[in-house]
Amino acid sequence: MKSLNCFKSYDVRGRMPDELNEQVAWRIGRATAEYLKTDTVVVGGDIRLSSPSLKAALTQGLRSGGVNVLDIGLCGTEEIYFATSHLKVGGGIMVTASHNPKDYNGMKLVREDSKPISGDTGLRAIQKLAEDTFITADLDDTSHLSGNYETISVLDAYIEHILGYIKPTQLKPMRLVVNAGNGAAGHVIDAIEARFQADSIPVEFIKIHHEPDGHFPHGIPNPLLPECRQATSDAVLEHQADMGIAWDGDFDRCFLFDEQGQFIEGYYIVGLLGEAFLSHTPGAKIIHDPRLTWNTIDQVQSAGGEPVLCKTGHAFIKERMRNEDAVYGGEMSAHHYFRDFAYCDSGMIPWLLVAELLSQKNQTLSSMVAERIEKFPSSGEINSKLENPAKAIEAILAIYEKNAVEIDRTDGISVDMGDWRFNLRMSNTEPVIRLNVESRGDKPLMEEKTTELLALIRSQ
Repeated sequence: MKSLNCFKSYDVRGRMPDELNEQVAWRIGRATAEYLKTDTVVVGGDIRLSSPSLKAALTQGLRSGGVNVLDIGLCGTEEIYFATSHLKVGGGIMVTASHNPKDYNGMKLVREDSKPISGDTGLRAIQKLAEDTFITADLDDTSHLSGNYETISVLDAYIEHILGYIKPTQLKPMRLVVNAGNGAAGHVIDAIEARFQADSIPVEFIKIHHEPDGHFPHGIPNPLLPECRQATSDAVLEHQADMGIAWDGDFDRCFLFDEQGQFIEGYYIVGLLGEAFLSHTPGAKIIHDPRLTWNTIDQVQSAGGEPVLCKTGHAFIKERMRNEDAVYGGEMSAHHYFRDFAYCDSGMIPWLLVAELLSQKNQTLSSMVAERIEKFPSSGEINSKLENPAKAIEAILAIYEKNAVEIDRTDGISVDMGDWRFNLRMSNTEPVIRLNVESRGDKPLMEEKTTELLALIRSQ
């Protein structure tokens, strides 16, 4: 069979039906059964129109390889992570393309204990097995399926677990705007709301774009894009809410808005969550990525914790967290990882922790982050398309290295110039260079250096 180009560095993703379809999904199931050699795999899917048929074909592939399949139905990626470790099964597969365009779909795979299966930890082996499987599956013939199939729910146990990160009874009266983006997050919000109501927790949810809809009438949910933020921002102001929360399609990332409807860069949330965890677990290790670091380091050290630098990317962060036994890890891209959540990322635990912080500190979210933004102003990530990103990075380094205080190559180049620093790194998937700049309390300097660097980068 021709090579399957839907296999990427971290997961499976492709355009339907030419890159990914039911036959390919069957092959991936069959190959995963062969690779994992486990009794049971849990599967689930997002709300994309193609997810049910892909999941059905994937399930048949797994069962034809003798694997029992537990199907948790419509869910978010983190529910698969939770189910895999909670049920102590040998693997989990989530059918999702997260925030990709609606004619795409994909899969995220984990092995036992919800450890990621990515390029260098098994995904390439599964790809080769899938490509070498010369069988064309008859998806209508179920007579040869030796593995069992069962639909189950882990929702109650999952809700119980994520609410265990806070003390809900200590939440003060609060109004929250929640925007599921017509993605998969709505059913979890409903379940949390029901628990809060049963326990008389004074939190009111204002729900927008709440119903799952694979047609995505309000666009693909990806709040990293500025054009995807307006609805949440407007609703916060209209309802005078204390905070706004928006999720991507499979809700493994959440994005926060303050009470003024302002979007908060994920960088500043990492420091906040680090501080929240250190109040429960003094002296713990907190993992962070190299793109923007000074605020996180300052906030974690001030709270008595130990910041640990790690290369960007979920597979690297999860592995480093396991090695360091870190309680929490955060990336500025709004991925937040938790030791007690099988070291996986969750889009639900972060906002719960921030809501608890708002109650504990009796402060607004804007006032909590304003002092951090002022102390360490940052550019946010700025992308530039270049023909030769690697050459451009070395050319930029040559200009700044003679005056640099420190140069770090954990991920691209991080160059500390004393009162400002920058990180420049290549995309894994496209000819793009990504720039982040921050300073120590000097916003004009940060802006000046950002302009200077962009001019240099784009002249390459």
